[in-house]
Amino acid sequence: MSAPIRLLLADDQALFREGLKTLLELSEELEVVAEVSNGQEAIKQASLSKPDVVLMDLNMPELDGVAATEAICEAQPATKILVLTTFDDDDRVFDALKAGASGYLLKDTPSTELINAIKTVNRGESFLQPSIASKVVAEFNRMATRSQPRRNLLPEPLSHREEEVLIWLAEGFSNKEIAVKLDLAEGTVKNHVSNILGKMGVQDRTQAALRARDLGLA
Repeated sequence: MSAPIRLLLADDQALFREGLKTLLELSEELEVVAEVSNGQEAIKQASLSKPDVVLMDLNMPELDGVAATEAICEAQPATKILVLTTFDDDDRVFDALKAGASGYLLKDTPSTELINAIKTVNRGESFLQPSIASKVVAEFNRMATRSQPRRNLLPEPLSHREEEVLIWLAEGFSNKEIAVKLDLAEGTVKNHVSNILGKMGVQDRTQAALRARDLGLA
């Protein structure tokens, strides 16, 4: 059996943290290694406990979740951030994703979906609640209408095949689904995705999709 996914809970509501910890630790696949109540503590504890995934609230005292997300992602790229908050305000969604969050969920999310999201981001993939995903798609479309392709801004251009993979990635398709679409082996798609992330200078699929739209590539 593989080691449990190590979690850091960052939320200023103690009662919510306690309930969330109790819920998550019902699963043998998850382990809560630390709890904090503000962004400054989140940065410190992330450095000390080296969690696999941080469940990050956005509205916290001293330092908010967006700033904490950016600091943790910069210092510890292997640690994934899953935003778990009350509001789906458009600006906050995009601020968190641009800061490096791999996923965004609301606190009324069912426990099964939350656990699935944790496992997904721990694998290096992105996870957006459907209501949040629709906002991201709408923003992509808005950006696409105002942006001209700016491929020359990438230090190393994407190949034609990588651009094809990126188009489907930006639409939210998994490696397996992209492989079917392009008649490729799933392992080949995985390699293309790794190359895309490297060339675009991003850490995960969500950031790649945002960057692609910004550059007019998808």
